[in-house]
Amino acid sequence: MKKLYSLLFFCISLFTFSQSTIWVRIAGKNMPLSHASVYCNKQLLGNTDNHGKLEFKTKCDQVTVKHPDYEDADVVVDKVMEVSLEKEESKVNKIEAVIVNDKSDPKAIAILDKVNNHFKDNSPRSLDSYAFKSYEKMSFDFDEDSIKLYQTYMTKRLDSLKLVPAKNLKQSKGEKKDSLMENDMTKTMMQSKLFLWERANEYLYSKEYGEKVNVLDNRVSGLKEPIYQLLALRSNRNKIPREIIPENRNLYRYYLTDSIEIDGRENYVIRFRQVGKKSEPNRRKYNGYLYVDQQTFAIKKIESNSNKINDGSITSIWIPIENKWFLQKENLKLRAGSMSFNNTENKSDQKDKSEKSTEEKREELKKRRTKFGNYVSMKVDYFDFKTPVDFSAKDFKGYTMSIKNTDGSLLDQYRTDSLSSREKMTYVKIDSLGQKYNLDKKASFISNLVRGKIRLGVLDVDPFGSNYNRYEGIRLGLKAKLNEKFNQYISPDIYIAYGFKDSKLKYAVGVDIRTTLDYNSFFRAEYYDDVESSGRFSQNLWNFKMQFMNSGVDLQNDRFYRFQGGKLSYEVDLNNALTMKISAKRQNEETKFDYYYEGEKRVFKNFATMLTLKYSPNSKNIMTPSGKYTYEQQYPEVYFNFEQAGKVLGGEFSYSRFDVLFAHQFKTKLGVTGTRLYGGFMTGDAPIWHHFQMGGLNTSNNDKFFSHFNLTTYLGFATMEAGKYFNDKFMGYYVTHRIPWYFKSFGRNTSSFDVVYKGTIGDMKNMDQHTFNYDKLDHLYQEVGLEYNNFLSTRLNLGLFYRVGYYSTNKFSENFAIQLKFKFLGF
Repeated sequence: MKKLYSLLFFCISLFTFSQSTIWVRIAGKNMPLSHASVYCNKQLLGNTDNHGKLEFKTKCDQVTVKHPDYEDADVVVDKVMEVSLEKEESKVNKIEAVIVNDKSDPKAIAILDKVNNHFKDNSPRSLDSYAFKSYEKMSFDFDEDSIKLYQTYMTKRLDSLKLVPAKNLKQSKGEKKDSLMENDMTKTMMQSKLFLWERANEYLYSKEYGEKVNVLDNRVSGLKEPIYQLLALRSNRNKIPREIIPENRNLYRYYLTDSIEIDGRENYVIRFRQVGKKSEPNRRKYNGYLYVDQQTFAIKKIESNSNKINDGSITSIWIPIENKWFLQKENLKLRAGSMSFNNTENKSDQKDKSEKSTEEKREELKKRRTKFGNYVSMKVDYFDFKTPVDFSAKDFKGYTMSIKNTDGSLLDQYRTDSLSSREKMTYVKIDSLGQKYNLDKKASFISNLVRGKIRLGVLDVDPFGSNYNRYEGIRLGLKAKLNEKFNQYISPDIYIAYGFKDSKLKYAVGVDIRTTLDYNSFFRAEYYDDVESSGRFSQNLWNFKMQFMNSGVDLQNDRFYRFQGGKLSYEVDLNNALTMKISAKRQNEETKFDYYYEGEKRVFKNFATMLTLKYSPNSKNIMTPSGKYTYEQQYPEVYFNFEQAGKVLGGEFSYSRFDVLFAHQFKTKLGVTGTRLYGGFMTGDAPIWHHFQMGGLNTSNNDKFFSHFNLTTYLGFATMEAGKYFNDKFMGYYVTHRIPWYFKSFGRNTSSFDVVYKGTIGDMKNMDQHTFNYDKLDHLYQEVGLEYNNFLSTRLNLGLFYRVGYYSTNKFSENFAIQLKFKFLGF
């Protein structure tokens, strides 16, 4: 019966392959190219006529176009396709006259403006509801044409190596294991790919309930456990392609070259190329093209190629459904290094090395080594579109992404084409190697490193606990936590730190007890003895990037206090958007700088409870065995803390303290704007560390040049003296705006400029309760700055800041500061 179904499916599929039309032209001349051959997996489909046209039917997702006098080109199959072939001698030829002006065609720019203006109206997100599925396949392998060459080469190589006497090399156990694994991998690639990953998803959207992604099934060759970062891999389903967004107009040149009819709809044809060196070898005249529907100004298709031929390409195709444009197909192929071997049969000639020219040495080196290019390929098909859909709240229950199955047993239901024999062999071969070399362990190590942890078996180690401050000097810290491999519900942890300046050991021990594995919900108990800067703004529920960005907040601050005691807390995600944490602590507190509270300098006792809320309605989360993972942080976000101290259980204070942080980032035609609004209020009497330090980062000594340098922080002020200003109530703002002008200075990284404006103001009552050298900040403190993103392609942002307004002085050095920031930290 199964064979009968397979036969019926095969017969039906023969009649359902839609006819495709391809137009082949000469690059740069827009002239038809006849007698170009079109192949599907090396099987000839036909040749183009005198008009450069060929109609054909095929089951292939991609075809190859060849001509004796031109470079080969791969094209993703669509109903209508167009490809331009480069002449082989054009590798070093000048750019054609159409490009010499190095200016975009105003008509093309006008059309792209309309594409951007109509994007929201054309997007499926403008519908009330929809649903569809996807099938994705990613692999790592040689180019199709190189597979047989590799098989032949490796067969000869292995035969020749058998004749070479075995050398008794001294190798460590680890080196020997790596060598054996490398040999196994090179042999395996004779029959299979090195990596294969498949995923089937279901996408649900409702204006009332938001978005939901269900992972219907997933399989990764060589691994038993899924890689959750891979499961959360995102496409450009709801995004404008980066090649045509307004801020990238300086990186490309656009040319309106033609129009073409697809499915009875006329489309503009716009070609584009990346700005760069015109004389660069193997450089394309065009990097790609896009079809724009003339009626709706929606993108029908875009193909983007790398500057150098055969380095990679990305193709995306959209279809109209209910007058909205859904992404139907994505195809990606990128060069990812190469596999090289020393040739055993090629030996250098007897000519003295000093007599050889540089070119001769280069050619000799090439002869000694054989290389095979590696490629990452990804194919995505979207299908089973439905709109409108009658959803209920239960369809969107839980986090943004839910996992239904991960063993690959259901993938056959969703595959849009069958696996090749090489792909089938990949699961057999790589799964065997995965079991032999414990690839799950290595994959888990990398996966957790992305989340800021190093996984060592049942132990997760946090390597980012060290920093520097003026009280402790260099602080070395390390945190270790038993993970779900130890126990799915119970997770003990320990933290140890040592300050070289104060010569004191700090520590904390705790345990998390989960209540469920379906969502984030756990109790925590901890005991600690540590120090912290006075008046620091709350960082409860901040993510790793926010905390890492704020790690340099105390570089110039020595006003610390010690706290020693215990805390009980409970944290729970009430839904995908809202997290709540409640806690109660009892601790001893004492100053570690020259400070008196109401004339006393002693150990104070404090009992306090706290409520913390985090609201992030647009962020996307997934539940993993090690806890919730936010795979896409989106704005706005709100953080709220309310602390209430009481004179119970030995507590000496009765104060109320709350703080709030609102962060948002949005995009307009004028660029990308980020805002942070924050503030705090404290009532009652308590030592200065329960008030608010206003975020100073600078040193009091501005005479030396390097004293003007500091690291960026989430809410700090580059020009404000650290530890100088304290308030019991305040508000502040941070506004940054990215100028929509992108450029390249050196290397491949794109640079831009951000204009930054910061300010804060507050007040302080009962200042006489606190005896130490400080001031209240009761006038508006302001800073303006300019950040150079990707400074000289270094992956660092360089910021120049200047103090203005009430607190500015007549001395330039007192108002000026320089900040450094890692690019990956973002807003």
